[in-house]
Amino acid sequence: MKIGCCGFPISMEKYFKSFEVVEVQKTFYKPPSLETAKKWRKMAPKSFEFTVKAWQVITHPPSSPTYRKVGLEIKEAGFFKPVKAVFEAWDFIRKFSKALKARFILFQTPRSFKESEENVRNMKEFFGSIEREFIFGWEARGWRNEAVRKICEELSLIHVVDPFESPPAYGNLRYFRIHKNRSDDEIRSLLKIADYVMFNNPYMLRDAEKLKTWRDELERKNSESSEKL
Repeated sequence: MKIGCCGFPISMEKYFKSFEVVEVQKTFYKPPSLETAKKWRKMAPKSFEFTVKAWQVITHPPSSPTYRKVGLEIKEAGFFKPVKAVFEAWDFIRKFSKALKARFILFQTPRSFKESEENVRNMKEFFGSIEREFIFGWEARGWRNEAVRKICEELSLIHVVDPFESPPAYGNLRYFRIHKNRSDDEIRSLLKIADYVMFNNPYMLRDAEKLKTWRDELERKNSESSEKL
């Protein structure tokens, strides 16, 4: 089980000493350069894992306020549409992820990405035409779990969820993103069900540290019990 945050809530140097994984958020808004990715990889311990959130140009339309936030001016993009901007964005994310030696890429779609035939068709064309060098996760908003399950099964995607809001519909790997403040009992319950727990809320550093402490204590107890046997 790996525990981390969505983005760096503290300096990279301190974070690398405390955790074993981070979900890179800058790649969603406006990705840094490939040289920056290479620099991060060199700074991090060899065992440290980066996961990557895909660029909004792939998943979100130009009307999204997150485009304006970083000054992106693109006329046609998002929703996995088979257009030049989307595939150019993927090509960069692919290179960035390889530079980080990442193995997991998250595609998060907004609520405006509705459960429609066109959107399903675009997803199939996109994932059917890109390189499958990574594990792909999809965090859907507002879709029925059965529809998500069918798409994830057909396209070999991991359904990414906040397990306190919705159960995962498909995938052997459990990649959870925790979006709200949760009680200690709720956070502790993740020890039994998760492969990755990525905290994505104002309390993410505190909660990640708590869960990591509980996980380490549990592993130590299990190790001691095994030695006695």
